[in-house]
Amino acid sequence: MAQVKVTLVDGSEKWYPAGINPGEIASEIGPGLSRSALIAKVNDTYIDLNRPITEDARLEIVTFESKEGKSAFRHTAAHILAQAVKRLYPSARLGIGPSIEDGFYYDFDVETPFSTEDLERIEKEMRKIVKENYPLERIEVDREEAVRLFSKMGEAYKVELIRDLPQGEKITCYRQGEFIDLCTGPHVPSTGKIKAFKLLSVAGAYWRGDEKNPMLQRIYGTAFPKKTALDEYLQKLEEARKRDHRKLGKQLDLFSIQEEGPGFPFFHPKGMVLRNILEDFWRKEHRKRGYQEIKTPIILHEKLWRQSGHWDHYKENMYFTNIDNESYAIKPMNCPGSMLLYRRKIHSYRDLPLRVAELGLVHRHELSGTLHGLMRVRCFTQDDAHIFMLPSQVEDEIVRVIDLVDHFYRAFGFDYHVELSTRPEKAMGSVEIWDRATAALKEALERKGMEYKVNEGDGAFYGPKIDFHLEDALGRTWQCATIQLDFLMPERFDLTYIGPDGGRHRPVMIHRVVFGAIERFIAILTEHYAGAFPVWLSPVQVKILTIADRHRPYAEEIKGRLEERELRVEEDYRDEKIGYKVRQAELEKVPYMLVIGDHEVENGSVAVRERGQKDRGLMSIDEFMSLVEAEVESKG
Repeated sequence: MAQVKVTLVDGSEKWYPAGINPGEIASEIGPGLSRSALIAKVNDTYIDLNRPITEDARLEIVTFESKEGKSAFRHTAAHILAQAVKRLYPSARLGIGPSIEDGFYYDFDVETPFSTEDLERIEKEMRKIVKENYPLERIEVDREEAVRLFSKMGEAYKVELIRDLPQGEKITCYRQGEFIDLCTGPHVPSTGKIKAFKLLSVAGAYWRGDEKNPMLQRIYGTAFPKKTALDEYLQKLEEARKRDHRKLGKQLDLFSIQEEGPGFPFFHPKGMVLRNILEDFWRKEHRKRGYQEIKTPIILHEKLWRQSGHWDHYKENMYFTNIDNESYAIKPMNCPGSMLLYRRKIHSYRDLPLRVAELGLVHRHELSGTLHGLMRVRCFTQDDAHIFMLPSQVEDEIVRVIDLVDHFYRAFGFDYHVELSTRPEKAMGSVEIWDRATAALKEALERKGMEYKVNEGDGAFYGPKIDFHLEDALGRTWQCATIQLDFLMPERFDLTYIGPDGGRHRPVMIHRVVFGAIERFIAILTEHYAGAFPVWLSPVQVKILTIADRHRPYAEEIKGRLEERELRVEEDYRDEKIGYKVRQAELEKVPYMLVIGDHEVENGSVAVRERGQKDRGLMSIDEFMSLVEAEVESKG
């Protein structure tokens, strides 16, 4: 009998009969691995556990611990969801059902939107399917057979997907019991593997993300191998709901989205205090590092956006207007304006590096279904900077930006990790230029001794980038800061400098943001701190609470002294019980409350309460001001 050599992840080599499958090998290695095995990686391809191995191969048994294992597990859960919906609602037509980070979803075309009660019925049917423990069977078909199969089933969306596949491409389906779906896989061996799951919500979603297409019903869910892990995740979701910046934004009176401007946020006075603190901190730190601040127009002529490449690569996300019978665009990015400012005069090599920074308002067209509080908006302020430099300065400048980002994130108490994104399919410029740029980013990261993950094909259309993903208090990650190295824009805009030889040379350019978008960063901060901002960021740092109206003159004196020291103060002189006033201040998440009664007036002191019902006792006003100022200074 023919044999195949299988190399395992520990480097050991074993010989097996040709045709053995990864599931059988996992069973031989041990019962624990066999129970946890979900799919397999054979050479560089992820496959089902029952697919035969017919030639020498490297083998890795994939469990839920890996990203690919989670994806296959939750993709199978999506198929179970679709099977349950088809049983309960036979006229429903299937869209797509992928795994996503932390879960899965499936899109359905149904006459009546799903309700919460519907989700409960569907979950119950899913549990039956899991109990029935159907094997997932992979089936290969040709294009014509696939079209006939899904046409007969009335699945018009699947037929559309099949017809859009490249000619000659192998088409695969997966069957579980009476249910069959178009899918490339891989999947776990059977429905019985999906031990713990929960349907979370339902939302509208345009077919293929195009608002010209029908609106489908998208059911979101999550799944885990163990109920304890599911319970832990659901508890985390509940905590995230409590921290939702949209809810807290309303409760703390920070911002709102009005129906007259979907995706266009309104900042309230307290929200503007927070925003201005962030901008002041940004300006101070950038001045210290040699940046010059600029401001460029929001509307610029179409020819500029053609020259920059945005017209060809980003037009569908832009807004346009007509002025004097000519076409203009509202800027989606700040970069082209910086190019024009650089080009306004001749630069010497002695001028470089030139660091220019802008808090620039940009507008991007986002589909209504994707809008989400301050996280996803149609206008936002990017804290852009563009650094023009000599080729010999590239690595040093990247390192300086990395250090700046690190300083910012540590000030807010964030941990972070780094990812490097390379040339996308839709890109400007030659492969050689991209390779040079990517190598420069790698060298800077390695010089800093930073670990990083590579995202192949995920760069901007004009250059590779380093992305910083910060981690919040709930362990969620958010991509904020980015560093993009660009050899192409200087070429497109014919940017030059005069070198030591007296000739014209081309500068290299860095695009970078630290906050990313100030609006989104405020949303992240709000959820990270659950609205209980540290003293230096709190829109109101101190609230003065009087026990009776006769205490008001002394309270006014205290307020004046605090405001002289530039502390942010509010007062509550209402004719209400002091317990009520304290509870109200706690709901407003004010860091410090000063209670003023007869004793405090007589002794010239203040009774200090710290947020979270902590009584700090009596203090002199000077003691208290020193306490708060020390916290502000330390970013506490």
